[in-house]
Amino acid sequence: MKIENLPQKFIEAQPILEQLQAHGFEAYFVGGSVRDTLLGMEIHDVDIATSAYPAEVKSIFKRTVDTGIKHGTVMILDHGEGYEVTTFRTESGYQDFRRPDQVTFVRSLKEDLKRRDLTINALAMDAQGNVIDLFGGLTDLKHKTIRAVGDPTERFHEDALRMMRAVRFVSQLNFKLEEQTKQAIMANASLLTKIAVERIHVEWVKLMLGKNPNQGLTEFLQTDMFKYCPAFAEEKVQLTHIAALENLELSSEEAVWTLCGRFLNKKPQQTGKMLRQWKTSNEIINAVVHAQEAVAFFPEPTAQILYQTGLPLLLVANQVAQYEGHAVPVTQLTNWYNELPIKDKKELQLTGTDLIQTLQMKPGPQIGQIIKAVEQLVLTKKLANDKETLLHYAKTFK
Repeated sequence: MKIENLPQKFIEAQPILEQLQAHGFEAYFVGGSVRDTLLGMEIHDVDIATSAYPAEVKSIFKRTVDTGIKHGTVMILDHGEGYEVTTFRTESGYQDFRRPDQVTFVRSLKEDLKRRDLTINALAMDAQGNVIDLFGGLTDLKHKTIRAVGDPTERFHEDALRMMRAVRFVSQLNFKLEEQTKQAIMANASLLTKIAVERIHVEWVKLMLGKNPNQGLTEFLQTDMFKYCPAFAEEKVQLTHIAALENLELSSEEAVWTLCGRFLNKKPQQTGKMLRQWKTSNEIINAVVHAQEAVAFFPEPTAQILYQTGLPLLLVANQVAQYEGHAVPVTQLTNWYNELPIKDKKELQLTGTDLIQTLQMKPGPQIGQIIKAVEQLVLTKKLANDKETLLHYAKTFK
């Protein structure tokens, strides 16, 4: 098979492949960029595999960086772009179920491709757009099937995260999971305990943000992988409810975790605790806690909730409220927010300095109390947000 109209990113990288070939080596585009091009999807970067060993790659190109030299990866710098070129390799001895004990550089493309996780990711393409398919990846793309390369048990013992990747691609591409691959995941699901939570986290979020998260989540549950993920082992019933939600479509990680918090029947702070188990960033945790607090007030969020949540997280809360039957039209929600007299404390036309300098108040707790009281009165439109009015009101506290 030949791809006639190559995306621009491939065209820009063609000289790298041609130069390697000119020196007697094989060179191909490999992996996700080839798969996504065949699916008509946008590609973001390209990976190159070659029969040239790292030292040989470095001798051919003037500007290189040893980004992963131990595993055969050299970055070639060309016209302001960086292209990662990796030597064909085999791997062996996966004692920790996540990385090889030994990497051996080889000259064979087939040996390199057969160690990859899924058939649809084991495709290669030359500089002219000719696709090399040694493991049935094109057929599986045609039939929308997720299948491990070769023996699925071997692939999952090499890197147990591949099980999560398989169900993530079910969701992301709206494909189905091939039965032998599914059975191997069920038999080896416990190997997820060997994988860093951070790596599982990435795959989980991608699964939930895919084209068909309902199916991806269903496979996640049917293969028992949920039992080996933080805080999920006892939540099959609730996770099944999420998988059954009609037209599940989420737009951000914040929405994913806010939905999980609500449907796992957790209070916002309990959701925050769960997210710490998932090694989630503090920024995401804080956002999710605020968004989940707001969901409880839909479909009639108060001015205070609108104010303290902020529009981006209100939209997240509204998206989650949709699956509880309490969402409001986005235009309505936006209008409510835009009609707030102030959207941030910085917009308040009264500061502690004003109270000290103009009203000769002494620094202390009373300053904060006055500012907080004035903030609420302005927010509820009981006081106009102008300095003279607010200073006049503040005098009543003296």
